[in-house]
Amino acid sequence: MTGTGRLADEAWESLFRAQVVLGREFAAQDTWDEIPRGDYDILYTLAKAPEGLRMTEINRQVMLTQPGISRLVTRLEQQGLVERQPDPDDARAQRVRLTEVGRELQRRVGRRHVRHVIRAMTRALDPDQLRQLRELCTALTEAAEAASPATEKGHHTS
Repeated sequence: MTGTGRLADEAWESLFRAQVVLGREFAAQDTWDEIPRGDYDILYTLAKAPEGLRMTEINRQVMLTQPGISRLVTRLEQQGLVERQPDPDDARAQRVRLTEVGRELQRRVGRRHVRHVIRAMTRALDPDQLRQLRELCTALTEAAEAASPATEKGHHTS
């Protein structure tokens, strides 16, 4: 392995380990008493898209399989947290959006979660390091999306 290859592997291991360790820390917090983390991930994703998202768009942004997302959205819909509406751009598709109840739950849980995130991130990193980390992770994500054979013009094939 070359020096750059070794460094790339070590950087990946560090990034992955940090995500796992922080993920475990966040999972142990009292944030998730109202809603499981996976459900919250869907609510958070939808909170960033007031006009709603198609199921394929949700799939691109959360770490679940398409069947898992479909079951989760159905459950959230039964709980009154999301609703499906016809997609104005495609009569065959539907958009999923938060209901007012879902939006309020996301905000309430999100406020608690962000306090934990801020505490965890700022105990080790200063503002310049946080900006650099954000830029590095964004660059990695954009490069991976551009290189993905499953992505064509920003849309996954499903």
